Amino acid sequence: MNIHEYQAKEILKQYGVKVQEGIVASTPDQAVQAAKKLKELYNSDWVVIKSQIHAGGRGKGKIEGTEQRGVALAKNIEQVAEISKNILGNVLVTIQTGAKGKKVNKILVAQDVYYPGESSPKEYYMSVLLDRATGQNVIIYTTEGGMDIEEVAHNTPEKIHKEWIDPLVGLQAFQTRKIAFNLGLSGKALKEMTTFVSSLYNAYINIDASMFEINPVLKTSDDCILAVDGKVGLDDNALYRHPELAALRDFDEEDPTEVEAGEFDLNYVKLDGNVGCMVNGAGLAMATMDIIKLSGGDPANFLDVGGTANAERVEKAMRIILKDINVKAILINIFGGIVRCDRVAQGVVDAYKNIGDIPVPIIVRLQGTNAVEAKKLIDESGLKVRSAIALKEAAEAVSEVLKN
Repeated sequence: MNIHEYQAKEILKQYGVKVQEGIVASTPDQAVQAAKKLKELYNSDWVVIKSQIHAGGRGKGKIEGTEQRGVALAKNIEQVAEISKNILGNVLVTIQTGAKGKKVNKILVAQDVYYPGESSPKEYYMSVLLDRATGQNVIIYTTEGGMDIEEVAHNTPEKIHKEWIDPLVGLQAFQTRKIAFNLGLSGKALKEMTTFVSSLYNAYINIDASMFEINPVLKTSDDCILAVDGKVGLDDNALYRHPELAALRDFDEEDPTEVEAGEFDLNYVKLDGNVGCMVNGAGLAMATMDIIKLSGGDPANFLDVGGTANAERVEKAMRIILKDINVKAILINIFGGIVRCDRVAQGVVDAYKNIGDIPVPIIVRLQGTNAVEAKKLIDESGLKVRSAIALKEAAEAVSEVLKN
């Protein structure tokens, strides 16, 4: 589960991570009041207006049809009102949102932390995530902050450092110092960075995060270390332990169909293709998507009904697939291990009858327990449903219906 920057920063603060302070706003008036409050606290007219969407590249992204950036510096109250009005309620298009963009419902009015001082501010990049190859958490960091990490990895991979953490012993003090030294820090900044890294990792572990990305981590002109941005991904499977974090979910940022599928415990991800697919098991889902591609089509979704593919779940899954107007055919590919194929077949028949007129052809491939009985049930139903047992039969059926 993804959360917004302002939510991520509140979590980080709870674990002692210093952050760029800010106040969230949903209207231009609230933004103006937030800017006035920040001026009282930090004695500066300058604030940063930051769009709050679940996507990166906000600083380079633009509000649809305008030159307004998703992140902008306001030097006075008038600019705060103007920039907020340009952003709120409009669609921000970034490299990660695609051409559709995302509507901005909230902004973060944040303090200006790039103030003058004895030294120049310096930006770094830091992330914490699981390295599945080693079974260890890893801290990835570089002196090239404020940039796309993909560009740094491509152009100057030698500037990217990695520090693996043994889960049995946790992050050690010598590792935090090593990170600070590799970033070229000394004195107060070095001490601040070791504390920052330790607190960041502690937060990552304690909230069962799947990923932390801080870009940039800032060394201010007076050698303080701050998280200027914060991208946090939470492990969905651990949210039952953190109801306060689960409550941070922003449904407006998610595809409505995916949200609906989640209510029925269906694993659904919408794609851009023309063949809907319904399977049981993630591995089989990937194989099914490959079959669709080889047959000349494109997957319209990833949909895993799980091991309890009964009639009710099949009907709900089919209704969700049919909400996509781009779907020209549906391939149901079920392996009957725990679940019996004839029960799934009955579910398909019942769903077809309950939904009514289904405008696209359906191919059902059932293999495993009671597969023969399931095929007979489909064939004798009198419905416009094609059955198959072999994977090749299903692929050929998909190819045929797409040509018609």
